[in-house]
Amino acid sequence: MKLKVKMAGSALAAATLAFTLALGHASGASAKSASQKTFNVEEATIEDMQKALQSGEITSVELTQMYLDRIAKYDKGGPRINSILEVNPDALEIAEEMDENRKGKGNSGDLYGIPVIVKDNIDTADGMHTSAGSIALANNYAAEDSFVAKQLREAGAIILGKANMTEFANFMTSGMPAGYSSRGGQVLNPYGRGIYSPGGSSAGTGAGIASNLAAAGIGTETSGSILSPASANSLVGIKPTVGLVSRTGIIPIAHSQDTAGPMTRTVEDAAIVLNAIASVDEKDEATKTSIGNVPEDYTKFLKKNGLKGARIGVDRSFLSGMSEEEKAIIDVAIQDMKDKGAVIVDNITVPRQSFNSIVLQHEFKHDLNAYLSNLSEDVPVHSLEELIEFNKQHTETALKYGQTLLISSQAMSDDPLDPRYLEHRATDYRISATEGIDVAMAEYELDALLFANNRGAAMPAKAGYPSVTVPAGYTKANKPVGVTFTAKAYSEPKLIELAYSYEQATKHRMAPALD
Repeated sequence: MKLKVKMAGSALAAATLAFTLALGHASGASAKSASQKTFNVEEATIEDMQKALQSGEITSVELTQMYLDRIAKYDKGGPRINSILEVNPDALEIAEEMDENRKGKGNSGDLYGIPVIVKDNIDTADGMHTSAGSIALANNYAAEDSFVAKQLREAGAIILGKANMTEFANFMTSGMPAGYSSRGGQVLNPYGRGIYSPGGSSAGTGAGIASNLAAAGIGTETSGSILSPASANSLVGIKPTVGLVSRTGIIPIAHSQDTAGPMTRTVEDAAIVLNAIASVDEKDEATKTSIGNVPEDYTKFLKKNGLKGARIGVDRSFLSGMSEEEKAIIDVAIQDMKDKGAVIVDNITVPRQSFNSIVLQHEFKHDLNAYLSNLSEDVPVHSLEELIEFNKQHTETALKYGQTLLISSQAMSDDPLDPRYLEHRATDYRISATEGIDVAMAEYELDALLFANNRGAAMPAKAGYPSVTVPAGYTKANKPVGVTFTAKAYSEPKLIELAYSYEQATKHRMAPALD
């Protein structure tokens, strides 16, 4: 049963009501309490869950309830991670339907009956809002699913909730803390609450999946917004090639760099989610570049010997500013890769040029105006100009950190053929791709570049190239550190090979201590 609930009042009240509806329904959802089950959801993989579901050890209703219980205990109570902005009031009913249909034809895929969360800038046509964390969009109910949400539902996933995020994907103002939004408040990093940044802008997805509040999550990235929270929360994050995953129905920053991608606790889970969301969308022209570049199954590249013989380049200038302890973790990771047969080409130079580009501001104005113009009359803003004015009229709640980026974007032309913009876009691509990553990979005959955390993320972001980040360990103070593999367009299979091989050789990820 699909029930769209129009919830009045403030965004916080709406989120609280959605949360209460789901928990209230849970009391009669199953005769057998999830708490009585022996299945341990903490750090369970999608494969673990599927085995338990197929054997009858648990049901999707019980699995969903386990996650709702954890959200209540750790996200809304206890340490108050604040990663989940609202839960799907229909989640348990959908799970119940999944259980009834499980034995039917075509109802046994990897994601069938598995609860996932999506970032709050991804449209879902259900009882949840899509607000990008802004109180200006607090009453925005999507008229239809984003393409990504459709793909998840077709794969049988249960969209459990919306994740909090840095407002407007951290393109609202300078100086806004990662993970803060006017609608949702501040997301905390479960490995160091109030100490370490949760990463931006998919902070809620990162903190929520790290805290085992869902099986997997979807984040979005323009420049580091999957890689940053994934590495900050000891997760695997795949930032796909721009064009591999549709952007239709996602509140944008910039079409030349935006993409959605998986955030999970294992490389295998990330590959499973990528299988579900990678597809051609007739409404997103960029996805047509993926034709012929998408394998039938990304899990076929989960190879334990994937590092053997791989040439991986390391530009140590990207480690500047890291602590000595963090650098030591990267050195250990490099040695671990060597031990697995990788050829590390150390101390290379990836050509870099400084350039003050207007591309993001220009595309943000055009792309956001296109999205806002289609919203219902229940939403008070339908253009970037109206958004800026709304925020001015609600300064106390909307402008805790200002809106400098919104204002600078509004000053741009709204012409996609603006000569200055086109020149800057061409320059961005040239210095990041053809005169940057491409040059380094050709000169040193590399399969991939290696970075720490999300350092270096701007180059593949501007080039539209993919990256995969994997946990590499923790400092003595429990701060997560990740390693990130980057290569040219549609090299996801090779990056998954490298990431999986490293992950299986080291298995660094540990769940955060929440109790």
